[in-house]
Amino acid sequence: MPYQSINPTNLETLEEFPSLSKKEATGKIDAAHEAFQSWRTTDYETRKGIVNEFSNQLKERESEYAEMITLEMGKPISQAKEEIGFCAKIAKFYAEGAETFLADSTVETGDSGEAYLRYDPIGVLMGVMPWNFPFYQVVRFAIPNIMAGNAILVRHASCVPRCAQAIEKLFHEVGLPSGVYNNLFIPTEFVETIIDDSRIQGVSLTGSERAGRSVAAAAGRNLRRSVMELGGNDAFIVLEDADLEKTVEKAVQGRLTNNGQSCVAAKRFIVHSSLYEDFTAGMKEAFANLKVGDPMNSDTELGPLSTEGAAKDLHRKIQTAVRQGAEVVTGGGRPDRPGAFVEPTILTGITSENDIFDEELFGPVACIYRFEDEDQAIELANNSSYGLGGSVYTSDIESGRRVAEKVDTGMLFINQPTNSSEELPFGGIKNSGYGRELSQLGILEFVNKKLIHTLEEFEQS
Repeated sequence: MPYQSINPTNLETLEEFPSLSKKEATGKIDAAHEAFQSWRTTDYETRKGIVNEFSNQLKERESEYAEMITLEMGKPISQAKEEIGFCAKIAKFYAEGAETFLADSTVETGDSGEAYLRYDPIGVLMGVMPWNFPFYQVVRFAIPNIMAGNAILVRHASCVPRCAQAIEKLFHEVGLPSGVYNNLFIPTEFVETIIDDSRIQGVSLTGSERAGRSVAAAAGRNLRRSVMELGGNDAFIVLEDADLEKTVEKAVQGRLTNNGQSCVAAKRFIVHSSLYEDFTAGMKEAFANLKVGDPMNSDTELGPLSTEGAAKDLHRKIQTAVRQGAEVVTGGGRPDRPGAFVEPTILTGITSENDIFDEELFGPVACIYRFEDEDQAIELANNSSYGLGGSVYTSDIESGRRVAEKVDTGMLFINQPTNSSEELPFGGIKNSGYGRELSQLGILEFVNKKLIHTLEEFEQS
């Protein structure tokens, strides 16, 4: 697939970029491997200064980068600005914290010696990144690993090439040595070729379950470390004592942020029967009153999907779900306007035989389910091959914690939609992947946890 920048609001082609040949891609590995030899021993103060300046430039050029995001993949401009702001926070967090996070740690032993763990960089890492958060996903992967002393190759999504190019350019502008960060405009079939190179020591992918299986297989075949952040079908559990008005507000926010295109978006709304009718009516009213339109307008609440192909695919899944028995509360179609738009849609009456019961719908579609008691809610939440995030809504925090502890997922939030923060570990279980990003855990995924054990003198045998 060629790298094309297409505005999903009007389907206008903005720019095209040529892909690298295999020889050119190999040259990027050469550059990264060579750069790693010196970057691995560069002191923390130097790394810190570069990454702090990266953070500063993101803040100063927030509007420029946000407009780039919105033009390429349709995110509402206010949310695009939030994405850039979050990236600046992540960079600052690791710039200031990496030395502490990677400080030698003592290991208690039962002998007369001393032992400690040393955290060393492991080499060149390959990142395969998605389009839905075109700056955040890259920053989340690249910044902690650059601070750890690794070198980075990134194969970004083919529909956000301007964002991909801008990130690499900014790293160069703030003084990161050439070769430490490398953007790869390569076709999908080249990804495994890169991973097969013996100099690649780790692989991180954020994307679909299908992509994760392919890349994880290549990493495993080559005995490479890997982190996989894949799809999600997050449960949004509404207990009978939840504040209905506030919960509906959070439900709309949790489902429609980024035009519904988020792995950790609330997708399955599991609502106690006593609140089900009112909750559904509240969601319907909110969906009907959304300001849908050009995402460059500051008051737009819902923009287009990332591509026309994505819009067609989502609409097809909605139609299939209805044929299989789902009921449309509102929406279900595509508006009569140019661009990759899909109507905000609510579906009910979904049984386990329906394809969408265990399928991630990437867009503005909410699926609402009814439950009678807590055990049924937990069973329904866990009846999924995914396990990324989720949330519980209740006036009783202890009840919320009790339910949260029983839901099989990597992250669970009480009285708030699943979200990200630089201090909180991010990742899932089951078909949602493995490994953790952000927090201290994120910088420890691709380092050598080397044990050094010393005895003062030879022990007597």
